[in-house]
Amino acid sequence: MSSQRAIVILNRGSGRQNGDQAETTIRNAFARHGITAEFIHIDKRNDPKSAAHQALSRGDGIIAVAGGDGTISGVTSAMVDQDRPLGIIPQGTFNYFARSMGIPEDLDRAVDLIASGESRPVHVATINGETFLNNASIGAYPAILKTREGIYRRWGRSRIAAYWSVIKALIDFRTTLKLTIVVDGKENTLRTPLVFAVNNAFQLDQMGLDGKDCIARGDMVLLVAPDTYRFGLLRHAIALATGLAKPHTDYEMLCGSEIDIRMKQRKRYVARDGEVSIMKGPYRLTRAASPIHIYVPIAAKEAVR
Repeated sequence: MSSQRAIVILNRGSGRQNGDQAETTIRNAFARHGITAEFIHIDKRNDPKSAAHQALSRGDGIIAVAGGDGTISGVTSAMVDQDRPLGIIPQGTFNYFARSMGIPEDLDRAVDLIASGESRPVHVATINGETFLNNASIGAYPAILKTREGIYRRWGRSRIAAYWSVIKALIDFRTTLKLTIVVDGKENTLRTPLVFAVNNAFQLDQMGLDGKDCIARGDMVLLVAPDTYRFGLLRHAIALATGLAKPHTDYEMLCGSEIDIRMKQRKRYVARDGEVSIMKGPYRLTRAASPIHIYVPIAAKEAVR
């Protein structure tokens, strides 16, 4: 690779290493390839999208992001219209996006991949213009994520803690959404505690769900939970988490390239790739007009992710 500089956007709160350890490890990994790493930190004053704009403004060099799916998603919001590849250094709990692209979760191997210089265009989805790589949701899932952060602060980040947050949040969840959902022009009116849009076939496979063909042709999958009491919702969530969910019992699945979600409430919490923010409705989900470019293994260049 001709460039001798890497600009690394680092979420020091992601992963099991502390921020200083992660920065040192990443710096040394790039140095083995003769590449000098500079860092832009994500913190309360600097969100991922702003950090990506800073990286782009620094001129030539590799741009990479080290963090979980939420951090990576925020960075890609600024990379959609840029003809520059992005390196991914997975540092999250599940790392669905990196795993779907064949990017190693081992930090040194992820940097080796970036230094190799192989990239491919990847189409991403948006909700009201904001990028998401894996999923976007309204209802119970944002509540789960808010509960999860509290559990992480107390017990640390792990997949076990993430699963426990699902149980804890759903036991207390009581909200039913009254929605009008329009999928490619077809209107559905329904009540549900959760809608969950997926743009990653790998995540569907991990959940034991159909829908890969839908994503392969450029559409999104929308999972709609049945309107049920809170312990019923918990049962459906456990079925999804264990890969035992049954269509028409634990969820309804819709498939389309353009999805509009309308409700009476003007604002709601929306989760995008594990990060929660307040967003005004109505909610429009569609594919971004331009792809992003990601450093990937050669074998992953044509795969459906």
